[in-house]
Amino acid sequence: MSLTGKKFITLGIESSCDDTCLAVVNGQDEILSSLISSQIKSHSKYGGVVPELASRMHQEAILPLLGQALGEAGINEPAADIDLIAVTAGPGLIGSLLVGVMTAKALSQGWKIPLIGVNHLEGHIFANAAAAKDLKPPFISVIVSGGHSEIVHVRDFGEYTLLGSTRDDAAGEAYDKVSKILGLGYPGGPVIDRLAQNGDPCAYSLPRPLSGTADIEFSFSGLKTAAVNVINNALKSGTELNLEDFCASFQNAVIESLISKIILAVNKTGVVNVTLSGGVAANSGLRKRLGIISASSGWNLYMPPAALCTDNAVMIAAAGYNSYHRGNISDLSLSPDPSWEIW
Repeated sequence: MSLTGKKFITLGIESSCDDTCLAVVNGQDEILSSLISSQIKSHSKYGGVVPELASRMHQEAILPLLGQALGEAGINEPAADIDLIAVTAGPGLIGSLLVGVMTAKALSQGWKIPLIGVNHLEGHIFANAAAAKDLKPPFISVIVSGGHSEIVHVRDFGEYTLLGSTRDDAAGEAYDKVSKILGLGYPGGPVIDRLAQNGDPCAYSLPRPLSGTADIEFSFSGLKTAAVNVINNALKSGTELNLEDFCASFQNAVIESLISKIILAVNKTGVVNVTLSGGVAANSGLRKRLGIISASSGWNLYMPPAALCTDNAVMIAAAGYNSYHRGNISDLSLSPDPSWEIW
């Protein structure tokens, strides 16, 4: 098979948590196929991800998904048409990471194609690079998800300085915990976001931990605890909790906590290019508020489409492509590192 105008074809593999993701990307931003096998239904009854179940489900899904991804991309001879295999090697759940890495290594050896391990967080940084061709460093990358809440100064691709992160829980984790207490299911972000749209964000008083400090860091544990206390006190006293108002108030507290630190990062660095990524980047309230602030402050704001906010293999392929062309490469000794840091 011959791809018209072929630049460089990367097969991306992402399996760091509970989504099995495969993508075929031409260059850094032309998506030929992108597939996700979600495990949400299987984990929702437990209120969160069960690591052992996640790794088993990755094993069942990854090869059928690979065949589908190659088919949708029009690739019949992967050994001839694919130039690079990029796989998430960390951070994440060790069992889940192993499935992706071992599959990538087997394909690399069998097809005799170069292999590169990608950091999951660098992948989130590249979600915007895959979506916006005009994005160039330097920029401020805000990564907000169920497991991460970081603000990173991207001086250049491959040169990252962590400006701040959460002291405890991630923003998405707080969403999931509050959703579980409210009986709204897992994951909590989408349902709370939906209910919040019809609620009063000032109806319930909730804290904004660390919002008044000069440090670029977050703390969502105290907010989560305060929200749970409001729920429990309402139950004990027999007071009716207005669900839409409460969700709006909780979401407003999360958004204000995030935005205060984003503003601080922009002011401290003088960098006005800002990107948002991670699962919480799909939150409509956060996207709307950042859009308003960026317009009034003169920022250049980049937010990927919803499909590239949550875990996906497009961002891994894009990050792997860029890293490979910066001179990086892995070999068959590649092993997953659940605590891999890149700053």
